[in-house]
Formats: sequence, structure tokens, C-alpha cells
Amino acid sequence: MKTTVLLLLIGLLPLPGFGQGDLLIYNVNIVNVTDGSLQKNRAVLIGEGKIKGIGDVKKLSRNVSKEQRINANGKYMIPGLWDMHVHLEGTQLVPDNEALLPVFLAYGITTVRDCASDLGRQVLVWRDEINKGQRIGPTIYTAGLKLEGKNSIWKGDLEIENEKELYQMLDKLDSMKVDFVKITENTLKGDLFLASVKAARARGYRVSGHVPYDLTIDELAAAGFTSIEHATYLLRLGTDEKTIKDGVIGGTLTKPDAESRYTSLFDQQTATANYKALGSRGMFVCPTLIGGRQLAYLDQTDHRGDVFLQYLTKRYVSNYQWRIDRMANETPAQSQQRKDRYQLLLKQMPLIHQAGITIIAGSDAAALNTYVYPAESLLDELEIFQQAGLTPLQILQSATINGTRYFGVEDKTGTVTTGKNADLVLLDQNPLTDVKALRAIYGVIAKGRYYDRQMLDAMLHQAHEKKVKLDEERR
Repeated sequence: MKTTVLLLLIGLLPLPGFGQGDLLIYNVNIVNVTDGSLQKNRAVLIGEGKIKGIGDVKKLSRNVSKEQRINANGKYMIPGLWDMHVHLEGTQLVPDNEALLPVFLAYGITTVRDCASDLGRQVLVWRDEINKGQRIGPTIYTAGLKLEGKNSIWKGDLEIENEKELYQMLDKLDSMKVDFVKITENTLKGDLFLASVKAARARGYRVSGHVPYDLTIDELAAAGFTSIEHATYLLRLGTDEKTIKDGVIGGTLTKPDAESRYTSLFDQQTATANYKALGSRGMFVCPTLIGGRQLAYLDQTDHRGDVFLQYLTKRYVSNYQWRIDRMANETPAQSQQRKDRYQLLLKQMPLIHQAGITIIAGSDAAALNTYVYPAESLLDELEIFQQAGLTPLQILQSATINGTRYFGVEDKTGTVTTGKNADLVLLDQNPLTDVKALRAIYGVIAKGRYYDRQMLDAMLHQAHEKKVKLDEERR
């Protein structure tokens, strides 16, 4: 079995199941992420990638061989985790990213939302291979390539400067069969940004992205924006956003001026009222707090000993330097402003949730995001949510069923329910008590295939070996 697993991981054998026939996991405590209840000492029957039944072990085990029965010994079963904001990026990092795909499963992440990059076409290939059972990795929803303005700083994006080009690029995304549309604002003007949202929505896409300085969040929401990426944008709701926007458009305010006012003029009462208005529109927000924390406390943290670096190539990690260099000349006051902004965001999290805005957990893990590690950073993000005051149940929901609601697939996955996809995680500890339990993984079921701790460790070992090999080849 050990040899089979290792050969599988290096791609020399087709993907197997745990064996032949159905799989039964019994003596397990099922976490209901809808209401926070526990179904104790249950049995879960899995077959053909689905949960075929939940109930008494005697009834469900009748046609399951002993080799296909797993005694969970009181472990806790949750739905597989969703990281709703990652970037598999870098045309020079194809094998580097490829090696990390199984690592997501080893961290209990069975689904990711890839928010576009220069590697978008390759990610689409990986998505389809995983869906066909030809590759080990998380289910991928991807935007492929994002919409931007001309001469943006982002590599490989789809650049437009008029509506004719917008429709051409949407045709291209149609042909690529992307899962949603991502729009950012580096050089894309507000009027064309808004037109892009409306046009993408008219084609049935969910639309995510940043918030331009020359638009308000209310305008985007009215146009059908589905999700705001990065909670920092929500701080704008604590000010008179329209007045600041008008100042930018009229030329009386620069973008740095506007950013400064959003923070310095922030009023909690105003923000709370605007959160409620936004929540009533059904908006999703992906906070991605971990990146802000890493940068805000970079002056106090030595990352050289981080364990996850054993899976990242030197070429991958070298991309972290651009943000470090950009911050090199910050004054102590500017450094403190980063910390204050991060702490302000933490205080907003319970208020955002209470206002009815749906929080979807995402890490923004990417080669270009300094020390925001693939897979591990989602667990960091969830622990930050707990520090901010969200309950373990609310946090679990943000990383499971809320993602399914975003894509409208809650009838297919996201809970431990008969008939749903068998994307599941077994934990040694109860995550309803402390989300740090998500780090104590006993086993993972992805697309109905069971990976025990030994197999997950083999995945991690293989990722490390690939990192070492790539580093040696590039010397």
C-alpha cells in the first residue's frame, strides 16, 4: 500500500479508490455546520464519490467488506474546507504550483476558488483533470484570466479600453468555460468597470473583484457585483464614500488622499449602518486578513524558520521580495498605520457577519503575496477570524457551506448529508470548540477517495521532494 501511494503521487499509477466497493467510516461524530449540532457515534457510507447513507453501523455495513471499514474511534467529521481566494500563478512556476495541488488536500482543503492569474489557462487544464479523476488535488473553480484596463501591472490579464473589447474578452472567457469573472482596477476606469460587471452578469456569471476609487460599493452592488475581494474595501463604508469618490473623479483628491480619508474619517456607526444595507443586497465578502497581518507585522516576525517553506521552491519564494522592497522605506508611523488598519479590520468581522454580509473564507495565497502560504494560510485565516470574535461555527460555515452558496451548489456539497459529494475531513478534535482543531487532521475524503494520515504525509513528502528537485535543476 505504501508503494502504491508513493507511485500514485508521482504520477506513475492511475488514481485508485481506497479499494474496491463502498467505504464505511463508523464510530464518527458528525459536525452539522448548518446549526452546530453533533451526530454522535454514526456511520457514513461512501460510494461512487457520494455519501450513500448515514446511520447505524450494523445496517450500513451489510455489503461492505471488512477491508473497506474504517473505525474512526470518535473522530470528528466535517465537510471539506473551501479556500475561496487563491492564485495559482506564474508562467515560470508551473511545476512549482502543480506540486502544491495535493498539499491542499493534506490540509483538509477539498475545494479552491482560483481568482485568476497569468497561469489561468493551465489552471483550467488542472481543473478538468481533477474533475475527471486524472490528478490529485482540490476541486477548482476558476476565473481563468481577469479583466483589467490597458497596461495594467498584472501579467496575463485581459485588457480592455472600450465596450467592444469588453465583449470580445467575455467571448474569450466563454470559450474557456470559466466558473466566474474577476475584475480589478489597476488601470480600468470606473465606467468601464461598471459596464463589465453588468455585461458579465447578463451572461450569467458571478462577478468578483476589487473596488475602484471612482466607483462606490453601492454602485457595484446595484450592478450585480457578487463578492468583494478583501475586507479592506469595506472600511470605505465608514465614511461618505460618494463624496470621496467625486473628489477622485474631479481631481481634487489623489488615490492616496482618498485612501487616507477612508481610514482617518472612519466612523463605526456609519459603517455598521452601511454594512446592514449591503447585507440586504446578498453581498459576499472574502476578507483575506492573513496577508495584511503578514505585512503589518513583518518588522516583528522572522519567517526564515517557517515550516511551510520546505514545500516552496526558491523561485517561488523569490517573488515575495517585491512587497518587502516596497515597504523597505516605510517610516515608523507608516508601519504603525498598517498595524492599526489591521486591528480595525479585526473589529469589523463580527459586525460584518451580524449585518448579513456572507463571509467566505479565503487566504489570497499566491507567489506574489509575501508569506501567505498555499493551504496553510487558510487555517491561519480561520484562526484570525476566531481572534476577531467569530464563533467556531460561524468560521466553519465561512469555509464550507458559504462557498457552496456562492456558487449555487449547496444541494450537491458542503455538508455531511446523504446524497452529497463525499468531500470530507476527519479531525482528532472538535472544531466547534476551537478552530485550531482543523490542524489535527486524521484523514481526508476527496471525491469519495479516502486518504489516511500516512497517505497525506506521503503527499507532503512528495511536495518537499519536488521542491528540492526543482531547486537543484535550476542551480
